Amino acid sequence: MVQKMDAEGQLAPNTLSPEFPKQLDIAQVSIYGLSILSAGLFLFLPFVNLLHPSPWQRWIGTIHGLASLLAMVVMAYAGHLAFPLLRGAAKILPQMRTLAFWSAILSFLAIASGNLAYMRYRADINYGGARAWLKENSPLAQYILMEYHEFSVLFTLPLAITCTWILWRYGDSILEKRNRPVLTATCLVLMALMFFSIGGMVSGLGVAKIHAL
Repeated sequence: MVQKMDAEGQLAPNTLSPEFPKQLDIAQVSIYGLSILSAGLFLFLPFVNLLHPSPWQRWIGTIHGLASLLAMVVMAYAGHLAFPLLRGAAKILPQMRTLAFWSAILSFLAIASGNLAYMRYRADINYGGARAWLKENSPLAQYILMEYHEFSVLFTLPLAITCTWILWRYGDSILEKRNRPVLTATCLVLMALMFFSIGGMVSGLGVAKIHAL
């Protein structure tokens, strides 16, 4: 693009510059709009169970799916913030205490609702039990995906309770040099919490895709 020179030999102001803010605004609105739409569709995922022909899947699947999804979102966010906390970001400590507390609450709700689903899951094949069907038709899904799902998600509750107790017990003093090992261990546990929650969600969706309740 050729720019014009003024009388003093200086480059004249770009006449197209006033258009750039408008273009940037359009791009920003588009990015935010797509992000909000994607997040909304993702959070709507558990309610797809309401369209399932099985009455068990409609109510148990919806309740467990919603509790698990909310737990995963909170735990993943807490695990993400564990990285700046490990570097000593003091301003996020109050937020981390709140996230750890809600991670424990939502983990309990997800596990409790999961036990309701598991009772139906263990039903005999004559009653449409998913476990018996998987062992007969897709044993790898049972012995790999479901076994991992069963045990990994159970770790989230004690880990979340431990992080909650440590963050509230130590308070702001956890950032002090003498408490550096405690801070490091807590952040590693928060990262593990994120890993187990995401892994449990993915494995649970994988099993449900093969055979629902």
